[in-house]
Amino acid sequence: MIKHLLKIVWNRKRTNFLIIVEIFFSFLVLFSVTVFAVYYTDNYRRPLGFSYDNVWNISVERDRGRDGPRMEDTEGVKAPQAPVGPDPVISQLFLALRELNEIEGAAGANTAPYSHSTSSSGYLLNGALVMYQVNRVTDGFKDLMGLTLVEGRWFSKEDAGANFNPVVINQRLSREVFGNESPIGKKISPDTDPDGQPRTREDRVIGVITDFRKDGEYAGLGNYVFERNDIESSHGDVPNNILIKVRPGTSAEFQEKLDNRLQAVAKDWSFEIEPVSDMRESFLRIYVAPIMAGGTVAAFLLIMVALGLTGVLWQNVTQRIREIGLRRAKGATAGKIYAQILGELVIIASFGLIVGVLVVVQFPLLDLIGFISKEVYTFSLVISLVLIYLLTVVCGLYPSRLATRIRPADALHYE
Repeated sequence: MIKHLLKIVWNRKRTNFLIIVEIFFSFLVLFSVTVFAVYYTDNYRRPLGFSYDNVWNISVERDRGRDGPRMEDTEGVKAPQAPVGPDPVISQLFLALRELNEIEGAAGANTAPYSHSTSSSGYLLNGALVMYQVNRVTDGFKDLMGLTLVEGRWFSKEDAGANFNPVVINQRLSREVFGNESPIGKKISPDTDPDGQPRTREDRVIGVITDFRKDGEYAGLGNYVFERNDIESSHGDVPNNILIKVRPGTSAEFQEKLDNRLQAVAKDWSFEIEPVSDMRESFLRIYVAPIMAGGTVAAFLLIMVALGLTGVLWQNVTQRIREIGLRRAKGATAGKIYAQILGELVIIASFGLIVGVLVVVQFPLLDLIGFISKEVYTFSLVISLVLIYLLTVVCGLYPSRLATRIRPADALHYE
């Protein structure tokens, strides 16, 4: 039966070639949308690693004039350097926040969750480059954001006198660098700085948290490192963001009160206050928008392909009245006619899909989309194949039904 169907398909290869091309490009478009849809869905079901409930973010824009004059020569006289040490204003801001009854806690961070800013670093390990995101935070960040510590400890005042830079890493980075060994107390930094000079203070792991995804639910798992920002020491700096935990039921009107309190402490600084939940909604649209656009394009393309396939098959049935009529005269039942038409269509679709599969399997082999796991890629491939086969079968149902209505006498009257 299959050999017979292959012969029929080959005899009509010119007509069938156009169908194969349509199915091939439809598969590529559908697979492209499906693989990212499955990737985002798989990411969404994973733990986020932090809690944003009742958390507000205060973006801090520091008055650069407070940094002091730059070092420059003016008529041979060297200008004084900018003062070294903590900025007292940031400490005053934290004290002011603690005085407000609506606030349960506050912490500083260079990059806030669901923000568009990211700081990355990396170093060579056994010839391979290990990349990770970096965030400098104050000691209260863990409790405020609900991070889960699985090994070691979080930052505390006992780290102030350490001769190394204490860091906390996530589990993914721990597995990638240290495998099954405990990373506590081990170095996670190159021996030299970016300028090639020996490091005076190495980054040493003091704790491990669960996997942390700053960019939200749709973001994939990545390596993450937290560094300690001691705003009261000479090694500290002014954080770009101050995250606060407000009491449940705090209304939006509190933003004005909060802004007035901050401006009273730092008159020359500017602040932008926004609940992290609002930041989340706007940030996640960045991930959803391409999928929605790609899904719309794929849907229109599949509709056009479906209409084209139905029309082509309808025409084929009309042109094959003598062939189908003779088969009916020899005793072929309606079920066998259905099986023939749909079987031919499945074989034609298979040719296009085989070429499509040969193309898409090259991407993981060439490591062009290494961020997508093999499981997600395979599942997306299966879904795309099933949908294309389902589409072709549905498109062939009505022309097949027309073929079953052809009577043997119609073949005798055909000219």
